[in-house]
Amino acid sequence: MPFQPVKFYQTGTFTVGNRLLAPEERTVQANMQRTNGLNSGHRACQGCGEALGARYAIDAAMRACNNQLVAANATGCLEVFSTPYPETSWQIPWIHSLFGNTAAVATGIAAALKVKGRREVRVVAQGGDGGTTDIGFGCLSGMFERNDDVLYICYDNEAYMNTGVQRSSATPPAARTATTMPVGVEPGNVFGQGKNVPQIAMAHNIPYVATATVADLHDLEYKVTKAMGMHGARYIHIFVPCPLGWGAASNDTIKLARLARETGLFAVYEAEHGEVTSVSKIRKRVPVEEYLKLQKRFVHLFGKTPATETIARIQAMADRNIRKFGLLEEEGV
Repeated sequence: MPFQPVKFYQTGTFTVGNRLLAPEERTVQANMQRTNGLNSGHRACQGCGEALGARYAIDAAMRACNNQLVAANATGCLEVFSTPYPETSWQIPWIHSLFGNTAAVATGIAAALKVKGRREVRVVAQGGDGGTTDIGFGCLSGMFERNDDVLYICYDNEAYMNTGVQRSSATPPAARTATTMPVGVEPGNVFGQGKNVPQIAMAHNIPYVATATVADLHDLEYKVTKAMGMHGARYIHIFVPCPLGWGAASNDTIKLARLARETGLFAVYEAEHGEVTSVSKIRKRVPVEEYLKLQKRFVHLFGKTPATETIARIQAMADRNIRKFGLLEEEGV
């Protein structure tokens, strides 16, 4: 059954209240039986979108497979803030891999479990955008090509946040990072570079590809649950704002994730065997300025002389996503 968006919104806020829903429709996080796979005590920054995304995704995956789950985790923010030696916030079997070989390690775990006849135990691989779109890209493509029985989850905060906010191939155009400074004729990250990994995953014709954000927990949990019900290579790309790296208020994490979708800059959809099967429609379309102005990494676009041409190019990217995926109700799927 396709996911049905929850339509009970509190007026004037971005909140969807679990108390307005029947118990069976509430999220895993609203259930006292949740596993807290990523438990308290970690050292993530206040308002960290990646910590939210990992907790939501792993708890949903645990429920979907009756708590029979093993996770491989790339080097990066998620690994560093959750496992400062000799401590850990993980309450699941969890293996730290190198920065670039998470998909290969997860593949090995899945192969070992198959040999041992432990088909009830499922495998999840986790990485940030740096370990996924850049350093680990070859291993990830290999996992897709072999159709290994692994769910790979990318938590995309659009830069190498753990090592000082350097540009990754997921960094958006015009964004300031430590390696794309806001100077010169075209300040910030250049246009025309980077990778769209969900689209590349679709090109491998794997069983399932989806995008999600931490702003819509019901949608995120639905997609993780659906992916866990399948076998073969699966990929979920979760948009997770980073207050520190983006120069945003820690209480704006969910707002930013929702605005990324409502502007069209981040398309939320799912695909099976290379074809888009459903998209999350934009509830209230907003201009990209509303999203950009909340982040200091784009502050150079709004000085005494606003960079109207650059903003227009970013708006054109959002408009192209809206057309490509049919994100507006009147445009269809």
